[in-house]
Amino acid sequence: MMTRSIRSWAKWTTAKHFATASYNRFMINIARLAAAARNFKNSEPFDHCVIEGFFEDDVAREIEKECPGFEDGLWHVYDNSIEVKKTTNVWYNFGPKTYQALAYLSSPAFVNMISGYLNLPGLKADVGLHGGGWHVHGSGGLLNPHLDYSIHPKLGLQRKLNLIVYLNSSWQDDWGGQLGLWEDSQDSPGSLIKSVTPRFNTAILFDTTQKSWHGLVETVKTPPGQIRRSLAVYYMVEPQIDADKRGKALYAPTKDQEDDDEVLDLIKKRADLESAHETYVRERK
Repeated sequence: MMTRSIRSWAKWTTAKHFATASYNRFMINIARLAAAARNFKNSEPFDHCVIEGFFEDDVAREIEKECPGFEDGLWHVYDNSIEVKKTTNVWYNFGPKTYQALAYLSSPAFVNMISGYLNLPGLKADVGLHGGGWHVHGSGGLLNPHLDYSIHPKLGLQRKLNLIVYLNSSWQDDWGGQLGLWEDSQDSPGSLIKSVTPRFNTAILFDTTQKSWHGLVETVKTPPGQIRRSLAVYYMVEPQIDADKRGKALYAPTKDQEDDDEVLDLIKKRADLESAHETYVRERK
């Protein structure tokens, strides 16, 4: 009887999971994702694709409304010379529609779908959202070009893909905040090859294992009451033999910071697992 009960429970939970996955797939525009994915491996400066209208429009608007207020106390704050932003990856902080969307984007159903589109077997979602979740920038927000961490500090898996969805229904081009993609030049960012404006319901999916230098092209210049919002989910694989062992993001100085010893020291400490936490918030002159 016990065995039958366990089997019944397992069957019920499996059915519930697939029913939920089937329902949640209607949150995103699968046709647009599939079409964009065809260009993934033909893009420069590294494999990526941009998806316009990633979520169904009504879903995107609901998620945007659920973004916590910029001055709420729940945010993890980064405020130094190379990154000025706020983030939260705590599931408890997510509104219902945001929670549903992130649950689907982390589900086997979605992961298997993008694995198939991109021919990348073995993908796994980081359901703990390490470094993911909500990211917001206010006026003065910045993010130097950087390479993301390579090896997850708790799972030991290699970060392979970033999925970032922008949720800014009132965004104006002159507010800055474009995501830049730089080519690699001797292990540092070279020429800026592409910039992506964080317009409403635009997503970018990119490979983080290809010296994928990315960051904000220019400082965010939003007027009072406006912020730059994005949701991020990351996908991982078993580490490649030649995988970089980097456990924290590696930042690069901007052109006007190249001879600034304080910034260079900050970058070195930010990239170290033992000292990174000391750099997140620093008093700036």
